[in-house]
Formats: sequence, structure tokens, C-alpha cells
Amino acid sequence: MAHRSMHDLLAPSLSIDWPNMPIVRAEGTRVYGQDGRVYLDFVSGMAALPLGHGHPAVVAAIREQAGMLIHAPVGVYQYDVLLDLAEDLADVMPGEIGMFFFGNSGAEAVEGAVKLARYVTGRQTVIAFRGGFHGRTLGALALTASKAKYRHGYHPLPGAVHGRFPYPLRDRMTPQEATERALGELDELLLHVVSPEDVAAFLVEPVQGEGGYVPATKEFLEGLRARADEAGALLIYDEVQTGFGRTGAMFAAQHYGVTPDVMALAKAIASGLPLGAVASTPEIMRKWTPASHGTTFGGNPVAAAAARATLRVLQEEDLPRRAADLGAGTTQALQALQARHPEISEVRGPGLMIGVEFGERRPEDGEFTRAVLRNCLDLGLVIYPCGTAGSALRFIPPLNVNESDLAQGIEILDRAIAKARGR
Repeated sequence: MAHRSMHDLLAPSLSIDWPNMPIVRAEGTRVYGQDGRVYLDFVSGMAALPLGHGHPAVVAAIREQAGMLIHAPVGVYQYDVLLDLAEDLADVMPGEIGMFFFGNSGAEAVEGAVKLARYVTGRQTVIAFRGGFHGRTLGALALTASKAKYRHGYHPLPGAVHGRFPYPLRDRMTPQEATERALGELDELLLHVVSPEDVAAFLVEPVQGEGGYVPATKEFLEGLRARADEAGALLIYDEVQTGFGRTGAMFAAQHYGVTPDVMALAKAIASGLPLGAVASTPEIMRKWTPASHGTTFGGNPVAAAAARATLRVLQEEDLPRRAADLGAGTTQALQALQARHPEISEVRGPGLMIGVEFGERRPEDGEFTRAVLRNCLDLGLVIYPCGTAGSALRFIPPLNVNESDLAQGIEILDRAIAKARGR
């Protein structure tokens, strides 16, 4: 076969990314390169693989379901695997959330959540937050503010107002001070920019993902909950990246103890198969009347079977609690690296959603991070950046990663940082 390059066949907007590594297969925490090398994968499908690659229970569920029913549009047909999934999810959702609209991705889930909020409140404005990433379709992109480059070339993007998200390192403040500043600026927005009576929803990632793995404070989320209630607006959590055990609880809402009205779910829900969901209470969902939203492939039976298997393993192996325990130890180990490497300015995040920051948005911090990434790859670890300047690493191994692999990944990162600083 002649040599092929995806850059000759795929749009640059799809094909150009880090590290563009050709692979042939993957299993567990490892990917196998066409170069014959084996790499530790701490990208985990961009947090979409909570059980690693090819978990046997998920593979078996996919095979069994594919032999019975691959696709049937929901509403035209009814099939048990999707209803079973909805019941399974209702059992683990926070608060009274227990009704679902299934789609195919995180961006779709965000778009659906916003459509729901606008439809049931009769209002149009959504307040999101700087640093947040909510997808790249036009509606979701209007709400995304992690990097200006994602929005370049697509204006106007109406319907969104962006407030400040508390980021103590960047703000050079304590968490309490950063929270008070963010909520104070939000109140200024509600006084000067958008009337509370026009706000359909507040949309927030409880832990910002692409924006830098920056956790919200509990007080900030409590402040959003109070302001949403006072305004008669909905509180939406984008849990596309935080959901399904990543933060040390099944959902970050439970980790913080602040319950939203609506949640956007995807990524880890189906171990890498295309599935997303808008989740809310029956009271709210029943106001979303027929034909006000729709989908062809959402709730696909094969993806639903994978999701049921994923959730079953998460529960049977108590992986959210394991993520909390392993995350605490991993954070301590990474903080020990921080003591040896002054380039690390912060280690942050709950559970196994950990950000390692090499600066505070300066271009040179992003360049140092890129050197660390290249060194990690050379040493056999695939890891991925985040943050406005790309100056942070996202540490997201599978929730069932074994401790020896975890230790090996940390040791590789240690060596990669030392090499980047020329030692």
C-alpha cells in the first residue's frame, strides 16, 4: 500500500493536533504505534475512556447489541436497551434529575441543554464563563471562551454573555478572594449588561476542562445557584468531561454538593462510542414539547449498550471512590515533583482530573509545556495540554489504571520536565 497521510485526506481542522501519532491498536492504558513502540495513554480518549481502551465488558455488550439492533430512530421505535440506560442513569443522578434527551456528543448535549432552557423559560440570554469550553458547533461556540482562536472567523455569535470564573493562580488571589471577585463581577453584569429577567440559564463547567483543569470553588457554585433561583433562570452544569467518576464522585455536582437544574453529559458515558445526553428533572423536561428538538442517531442502541456496561463497571468496581483515593495520592506525587521543579506553578483538581500548570498564560510557559509534551512522548507517555496559553497538562488516566502504570507515568513526567529544563 502506498504511503498515506491523513493530512492529504482529512481537513486540517480535523487532522492537525498533538501528537499526530500513527497507531494500530490500543488496550487498557496502552496504545501500540505503527513504529512498533508501546505508549502509556494518559489522554484516555480525551476523558472519554474511563475504563481504558477495549474493556472486555464494554466490548461484549457492543458485540451482543450489534447482533440484535444497530440503529432505530427513537420515537419511531422503542427499544429496551435505551430505556434500561435511562433507568440506570436516573439511579445515580444528583437531586431530582431523572429524565433524558440522548444525542451523540458533548456539543450536542450543550446545545440541547441551552435549547431546553430557552424553551421552558421563554428567555434567550445564557451567561457562561471565561475559560469555559462547551463545544464548537455554532450554538456551543457562542458559549465557549477558553481560547479566542476557537471563535475566530465565526462572528457574530449571539445569545451569550461571559462572566469571570475564579482562577486563584491567574488572579494572584486566595480562592475566597477569587470567588468574591468573580461573583461581584457577575452581579455587575446583571446590573449593567443583561437584566436578570432576560437570563435563561447560567452555564458552567464545575471543573473547567480545556480551559486549564481549573476547579470551581464550592462557594462560586453556591453563588450561581442562588443567583439562578433569584432570577428565575436555570443552572446548567456542563459535565461532559467531569462526569462518570472523573472527579472522585459519579458527577462533580455530587462532589461539590450543589445540584443544577440541567446537566450536559457525554465523553465517558459510553466508553468512546458517540453518545451524549441532556439530563434534567421530569418537571422541566415535560415542558420540552414534541418537535421542539430532535435527533436521528441520538440514543443509538449500540452506544446505549456500551453505556450500560460502562456504568455497571463503574459501580461494581467503585471506580469513583477509587478515583478519589488514587487522585489524592497522585496529587501528592505531582506536588512532590513541584517541589523539585520550580517550573510547576500549581497542581490542581479533584479525583483523577488533575492539571499541572507551568505558568500563568505567558507564551513562554506554553513553549515549555510543549517541550515537556515532546519529551513525554519520547519516553513513552501520551499526555495532552490545556489552558489558554497551552501552559498546563491534563493528567487523566483511566479510572481503573493500575498503580504501577500510574507511578510509571509520573516518573516519565519527572524525567520529561528535567530534560526540558536542560538537566
